[in-house]
Amino acid sequence: MIKRHYKAWAIILTIGLLTVLMPQKSFADYPIFSQRYTADPTAIEYNGRLYIYCSHDVDVTPGQNTYNIPDITCISTDDLKNWTDHGEVFNASKDSSWANKTWAPSVVYRNNKFYLYYGNGGNGIGVAVSDSPTGPFKDPLRGPLVSTNTPGVLPANNMWLFDPGVFIDDDGQAYMYFGGNGASNIRVIKLGNDMISTVGSAMTMTAPRFFEAAYMHKYNGNYYFSYASDYSQGASKIEYMMSNNPISGFTYKGVILPQPPDNFNNNNHHSIVQFKDNWYCVYHNRTVSKSRGVDTNYQRNVCIDQLFYNADGTIKQVVPTVDGLPQLKYVNPYIENLAVTMHKENGIETEECSEGGRNVGFIENGDWIQVKGVDFGSSGAKGFEARVASDTNGGKIEIRLDSVTGKLIGTLNVPSTGGWQKWVTEKCDVSGVTGVHDVFFRFTGGSGYLLNFSKWKFIPVSEATPTPTPAPIVTPTPTTVKTKLGDINGDGDINSLDFAEFKMYLLGMTDKISNADLNGDNDVNSIDYALLKQYLLGMISVFPAEA
Repeated sequence: MIKRHYKAWAIILTIGLLTVLMPQKSFADYPIFSQRYTADPTAIEYNGRLYIYCSHDVDVTPGQNTYNIPDITCISTDDLKNWTDHGEVFNASKDSSWANKTWAPSVVYRNNKFYLYYGNGGNGIGVAVSDSPTGPFKDPLRGPLVSTNTPGVLPANNMWLFDPGVFIDDDGQAYMYFGGNGASNIRVIKLGNDMISTVGSAMTMTAPRFFEAAYMHKYNGNYYFSYASDYSQGASKIEYMMSNNPISGFTYKGVILPQPPDNFNNNNHHSIVQFKDNWYCVYHNRTVSKSRGVDTNYQRNVCIDQLFYNADGTIKQVVPTVDGLPQLKYVNPYIENLAVTMHKENGIETEECSEGGRNVGFIENGDWIQVKGVDFGSSGAKGFEARVASDTNGGKIEIRLDSVTGKLIGTLNVPSTGGWQKWVTEKCDVSGVTGVHDVFFRFTGGSGYLLNFSKWKFIPVSEATPTPTPAPIVTPTPTTVKTKLGDINGDGDINSLDFAEFKMYLLGMTDKISNADLNGDNDVNSIDYALLKQYLLGMISVFPAEA
């Protein structure tokens, strides 16, 4: 019988040391978006997709000593692994008559419209409206929705008037929470049914160590006010209070998200969203700027992890995972797919496309994009076609499987089309591909910019287009799986999902674990956790218990 020794401080210390000492690059699930710097995320579910709206951190310039956030970036997904770049959906200077900054947005859907709330730095809160989740958003007020002149905002000691968090209760009443820089610098005000007016005076709330990022959500009748704490007890964390009332009676409950990895004890910001019956915490860190060796203070990137509740309604502390979120469904290669929907990228940028939406552009030799979990079915593909353009000599798109140097199944030649937005459809043959794979589009050619890329699809071998099956990690079919050490979740494979499950066990977030005594000492602890990590990194090929 395997015994479990659980000493929280020792396990957490050991995990922390392992995290520092062992390489993380091959495990990183974040960033979910890297072609631009993004932060302060808010998220909504709409028509089966998760939309995330972010502060857009513009590339740092020499001498910069504060955030430069002129607009809001929107991305979306339906599988939690491949994200569509919708570009900048609101720019304060262009789309409003009074603001020039768009800090930390909050977006809600009501009245068949989308309402985007934002801070003009720390000097007032505005609202913009759109009929589409991807904009364009326009300012209907020609001035701030909330300012220091709004009743109830003042008096306050050095309040930052920003970080709106808008919440619509079950009875239809909408509230906006905002403020910063002090435990009692939280304000909440009711919004009118039109969502662009306030009702009555702002009311004061107080939270321990409140600093910024006011956010409200509701679960099973409980109200959860969460926020970023100050630095009086170390690095900023996402903490929370609970109540049975949206504006009063709150009790402090603890930490939702500790200081994330690669955030360098810097500012913290989050939102909490339900998507396809699960709950998630969206937040930011600074992995992209760190990996590029550039300034990390003002260049952030968005992350996402699953959030769980305890039986009493309190929230389990979110564990930033190593590729911990399953892909909810596989990509169908036999329908038209957007090139700006991707899992990872290297070197590319995106821009507005003359045919609508956006295209991948500014492509140079060696750049690539990855699409995760593409299901070619049992018959496979015989051809590939793409919408492309080039104002130079063009280039090639290598189609590879599972890595940027993986199996080459086809190469698309892209000629000059006479303009970066003069689109043509080019085709090529492919062979040797069935089943589920990650697809890498690697761009090759001469010097300078090569081509633009907007859409793609594969041609199936059979006339009837296969119906891609749901990802088995989401809706598993019961099968008889041979038990093997390291297969923590029992799905027949040993991968990063097992690593994340093991970590949750050690942190006390689950009591169930199997196939985890990797050194055969009848004890499951951080030593076994380290062995699993070594196995996944290729440092060992068998576990000591198997030797």
